[in-house]
Amino acid sequence: MSQAVVTERVARPTAPAFERPRRRWGFARRLLRNPLLLVWGIVLLAMIAAAVFAPAVAPSDPLEQSNDLLVGPSRTHLFGTDELGRDVFSRVIYGARISLSVGLVAVVIATVLGTTIGLVSGLAGGVVDNVTMRFIDILLAFPGIILAILIMATLGPSLVNVMIAVGLSAIPWYARTARASTLVVKEYDYILATRAVGSGPLRIMVRHVLPNVITPVIVLSTIGMAGAILAISGLSYIGLGAQPPSPEWGSMLSQARLYMQRAWWITTFPGIAIVMAVMAINLIGDALRDALDPRLRNVGKN
Repeated sequence: MSQAVVTERVARPTAPAFERPRRRWGFARRLLRNPLLLVWGIVLLAMIAAAVFAPAVAPSDPLEQSNDLLVGPSRTHLFGTDELGRDVFSRVIYGARISLSVGLVAVVIATVLGTTIGLVSGLAGGVVDNVTMRFIDILLAFPGIILAILIMATLGPSLVNVMIAVGLSAIPWYARTARASTLVVKEYDYILATRAVGSGPLRIMVRHVLPNVITPVIVLSTIGMAGAILAISGLSYIGLGAQPPSPEWGSMLSQARLYMQRAWWITTFPGIAIVMAVMAINLIGDALRDALDPRLRNVGKN
């Protein structure tokens, strides 16, 4: 190589420093362009803040009973009281703490286990991949809620078990997503080069494949959070999740169903809380998908 070529390469100007923050903040700008994300993001943040600071936000203990039975919404009780005189507003606030935290744990279980299975299956290939995916196909043949009910029937009804059941029932979707991305990424030239220099399977999976397949998993996890909240509320409604007197949204609906005609508020407000949480998380997941998918970045610009 000639000295002139070397000098030209060394002296070649680098990109201006101000361009790097522009690229770094491009993802945030794409998110902020979505007005629905801003609105529902504020709603979700408000629900999370209320759950975290529930003792300061709730006007009373969610388990405290009084003589004000089935009293409608008023200044004293914003959402009214239930059949035992408990403040519905306080129970909805504390229910956010339970439903959001349990849904988050269930999604973490599904994401970690499902992504690991998908990565190992996609990288191993051959018999390992065939056997693993056939087992995943068998699990996918069952509706998620039915599979969760089967797991709950084995473990027994409790809040911890419902987290495990919902998390395990969602594993096939994460495994399929991670495997599909892994099959594409492992054929890239840099993966082949990494193998050529002697890198082990674990290093390849963690250092090179996982960062490139995590994007669709993040989007699926965000949307899966909404599904987990619905599943947990459904299981609690039929008596397999949170047990009375726990102020969980699904359990509150189950206890109040006998009083729907006499006191509409004890079912309306927990139901609205479930709808708002699920809608906010779904819309945020859609916004993340649009911002992270490079195929959608230039849509509408032409």
